[in-house]
Amino acid sequence: MKKILILIFILFAGLTYSQSYRIAGKVIDQQSNPVPGVNIILLNTTLGTATDLNGNYEIKNLSPGVYGIEFSAIGFEKQRRNRVIISNSSVTLNIILKPQAIKTDEVIVTAGKYEQKKSDLPVSTEILYGSELLERNFSNLEDAMRYVPGITMTEDQVSIRGSSGYGRGVGARALFTLDGIPFYTGDTGEIVWEMLPVTQLHRIEIIKGAASSLYGSSAIGGVISGLTGDISETPKTIVNAFYGFYDKPQFDEWNWSNGTRPFNGISVSHSQKIEDFGFNLSFQRLEDQGYKRDDFSKKYTGFIKAAYQFTPASSLTLIANTYNKRGGSFLYWKDSRNALVTSDNVDVNRINTNRYLFGLIFKNVLNDNTAMNIKTSYYRNNFKDNGNPSNESTSHLYRGEVQFNISLSNSIMLTTGVEAIPSNVNSSLFGNPTAFSTGFYAVTDFTFDFPLITSVGLRYDYTKLDSLDASGAISPKLGLNYKLYNNLIFRSSLGTGFRAPSLAEAFTSTSTSGITVKPNPDIKPENNVTFEFGVNYLPVEFIEIDLAVFNNEYYDMIEPEIDPTDGLAVFNNVVRARIQGFEFNTVLDVIPGNLKANLGYTYLWARDIENKIALKYRPRHSFTGGIDFATRGFGVGLYFRYSSKVEEIDDDLINLGIVTDGELRVPVYVTDAKLSYELISVGIPVNIYLNIKNIFNYNYVELIGNLRPIRNYSLGFNLIL
Repeated sequence: MKKILILIFILFAGLTYSQSYRIAGKVIDQQSNPVPGVNIILLNTTLGTATDLNGNYEIKNLSPGVYGIEFSAIGFEKQRRNRVIISNSSVTLNIILKPQAIKTDEVIVTAGKYEQKKSDLPVSTEILYGSELLERNFSNLEDAMRYVPGITMTEDQVSIRGSSGYGRGVGARALFTLDGIPFYTGDTGEIVWEMLPVTQLHRIEIIKGAASSLYGSSAIGGVISGLTGDISETPKTIVNAFYGFYDKPQFDEWNWSNGTRPFNGISVSHSQKIEDFGFNLSFQRLEDQGYKRDDFSKKYTGFIKAAYQFTPASSLTLIANTYNKRGGSFLYWKDSRNALVTSDNVDVNRINTNRYLFGLIFKNVLNDNTAMNIKTSYYRNNFKDNGNPSNESTSHLYRGEVQFNISLSNSIMLTTGVEAIPSNVNSSLFGNPTAFSTGFYAVTDFTFDFPLITSVGLRYDYTKLDSLDASGAISPKLGLNYKLYNNLIFRSSLGTGFRAPSLAEAFTSTSTSGITVKPNPDIKPENNVTFEFGVNYLPVEFIEIDLAVFNNEYYDMIEPEIDPTDGLAVFNNVVRARIQGFEFNTVLDVIPGNLKANLGYTYLWARDIENKIALKYRPRHSFTGGIDFATRGFGVGLYFRYSSKVEEIDDDLINLGIVTDGELRVPVYVTDAKLSYELISVGIPVNIYLNIKNIFNYNYVELIGNLRPIRNYSLGFNLIL
């Protein structure tokens, strides 16, 4: 009997020892899309595998023990798990891959209206990922833009390398596109940042410098392109939500509410394909009680991206973006002791806004060498306030474009097209003007046998604003990219840009909040000549250094000012302006997959040549920096930005007594922090984010008499179903 028991024990032990297990799971990106083709190896062994088309993987026949496992894919940071323990059961290990910190060889669509490597471009570019927007709780893309090197924001007005100051929400010198569709209103020509579907943005590409040779009028300062995510092959639902609140103001006399001012948001999106048809659908609700009086809001954003694949070579995509807002309006403060209370001069404290954008994109590969894109869109913008008298405007902007990408040979790519943009307005502010513009462009990229790429382009635009004289503009460009070594790239570009006045700049006639604006029938288009020389260098694998110097000469630049003859505000042409400077940016992948950092510095010398003064709202020095650390699903981030005190502001509003204490301004020092945890790494499809913004509760203004957000806290999550 004793021998039988010993035999049973030996057999049982042998079976236990020979029992095999597995490590399996799924690999996705930060947009929850599966990543196929990920290389997976067990460290110090010959075992490994790769993910399938759905991001799934499996390594079989493993004995109990402690394993190290590494995940790698082109364009993503490596992920390593050093202690994966198998004891008496198999292990499920899900992984989220993040974009690679060193981005030189990434693909850019915006620069040439077709896919190009970033390292092949003759202009400076930046990329912002949609995952960063979610992790840092940016419910408005405008807030995230403040951390992009070379970009400054004055409230909602974006400036690329000093191209813009502040035009009171009128006009923009940077063009924004959503999946290639221009995104500006037909009356004011502004970018409505809060309308953009943040949770749907996969990446944002930023082209610095005049891009009028391809994009026309509004691209005189550059292009910002929002690209939404691909439609999921399998059904996928994502719920994103956050709740936060503003801290108490630094000074007791500023505490007008004596209570906590909360903000919150929720977004629900779904994506899937059904044979040849697929769609992304999302709805977002945002509510903010505001840290300033009369600055509350409720916002609703809807987004649809639906695509049908007729054949492998042709498809049709529908883009629909809706935005509805009911909220207050804070223009400028009462005085510095009442910095969070609206001025008594302000007679508008409520605004209703309804905006709708619809676009159709037809893509067709005609043959092996030619592809055609047809884009049409309609943008309706309506807003109304409760001023006395009330201001209201409804604009309609229509757009059509036909574009061809033609490979003339293995070394020559031609991009050419034509577009037409009619618009009309019915407004108490601007009257009932109409506008029409059309343009034709052709850009050719040459790749030589030696490591030189040359880009040559030309565009002609014709613009007619209602009763104003018609104008035409020719915008040539020349770009060079030379790879001296694989890790050392020189680039240079020379071109011209132009911008036609918006209908609001030409025809605004209103009186509100102590400011009376008159139309300018003599306003002219503005144009510029821009030059850049840049160097991109990777001294070692984990460091990227980028340096650029630039010079922009502006002619007839449009800026708001007070007419000394009658004391009325008017949009006028600054006769001559010069903007010079340089940028230095570096990205360090200190510990691949765990620790990375980035630094950016911009020096800006922006002058009104005729009056020999600085251009308004352009800081001379700007700095951005960030450091991120991640391990075992935990993440910590610290971010900082600095802007020197601007030299010139709207002094006329102070001298006329409209804005009390408006001369008060300081340099900008803002520090943010983020904590995150990815539960999907342990099999739970939830990511959690905690953000503290403006940690030191630093008080500053970007726009005269308008305090920027005080310290605030928010907790959010991203649930993947």
